[in-house]
Amino acid sequence: MAYRLEDINAAVRRDPAAFMEKCDRDYQDKVARAADRICENMKKSPVVLLSGPSGSGKTTTAEKLSRELERRGVRTHPVSMDDYFVNQNLDCLPRTPDGSIDYESPEMMDLKLLDEHFARLTRGEWILVPRFEFARRMRNDSRGTPLKLGPDEVAIFEGIHALNTRLTSRHPDATRLYISARSDIVDGDGDGQVVFKRTWLRLTRRAVRDFNFRGTDIGGTLDMWANVRRGEKLYISPYRDTAHIKFDTALAYEVSVMASYAKPLMAAVPEETQRRGELLELVAALDRFEPVDPGLVPPESLLHEFIG
Repeated sequence: MAYRLEDINAAVRRDPAAFMEKCDRDYQDKVARAADRICENMKKSPVVLLSGPSGSGKTTTAEKLSRELERRGVRTHPVSMDDYFVNQNLDCLPRTPDGSIDYESPEMMDLKLLDEHFARLTRGEWILVPRFEFARRMRNDSRGTPLKLGPDEVAIFEGIHALNTRLTSRHPDATRLYISARSDIVDGDGDGQVVFKRTWLRLTRRAVRDFNFRGTDIGGTLDMWANVRRGEKLYISPYRDTAHIKFDTALAYEVSVMASYAKPLMAAVPEETQRRGELLELVAALDRFEPVDPGLVPPESLLHEFIG
C-alpha cells in the first residue's frame, strides 16, 4: 500500500483533526478484526502471538487488542517476550559477524521456557511469567507474575520472535498476528516516486522513542539500526506469512506530526556517523509535508507510543 503526498497535505490543510480521526479509526478497525479472529480461535488455543519489526507499534497494538477483547467479555493478559531473555553470560551470547552481541537473535530468548509456558497455559495450568532486569542482565523470579487462564481468558505474547517456527511449530493452534508500518508515501499516483520509505517511518518512530524514553541520541539509534535491520531480514520477515492476520500500522498523518520531533534530532547527526547521507535525505523529505501540531494528536493515537 502507498499513501499520496498530495492527499496527505491536502487533508492536513483542510481539517487535520478530522484527517487524524479517520486514520485512527481505520487502524482501530484493523484491531477489531484481529480481535474477532482471536475470539473465533479461543476454543483451540488461549495463546495469541504478536510479532513485528522494531517501530511497528507492537506494545500499543497489544494494549488495544486487550481493550477490544475485554469489550467482548474476554479477559486478556499481555506478556512481553522481553522478559524471556536468557541470563546474559557475555561469553555465551550469540554474536554478529563483526563480533558484537547479536541482541536481535532468537538465541537471546529462552525458547524452551516459552514453549513450556504455551503448553501449560493451553492445558489450564499455572505458570510464572518471568521478570527480566535489564540493568542486571538477568531474570528475577521473585518479581515474576503467576498466571493461569480461565475459559474466557487469553494471553497475548508480544515480541519480535513470536512467530519463529521453533515456537509456533509446536503450538500450531495459537493465533498468530504480524504487524508493521508497511506503506510508502509517493509523489503522484501509486506508481510515482517514493518520497518517504516505509523503513523511514519505522526509523523515525524508533529515533524519537529512543530519544524520549531511552536517553539515546540519533547517533546511538543509527549505530543499532543496521543490526536491527539485519535481524529483521534473518529472524522476523521469514515468518510473517505464517500469520493468520497481518496489518499495516502506518498512519497517513504521522510524518506531518513526527517531523517536529525528528528534524532537530536527525539534523544534528555527527558527520562521522555511518549512513549520514541517507539520514539527511530523510530530513529533507520531512520538509515536503504540511506540519501538524503534535498537540492535536488524539489521546488514543498509536503515535503516543513514540512521542509520549
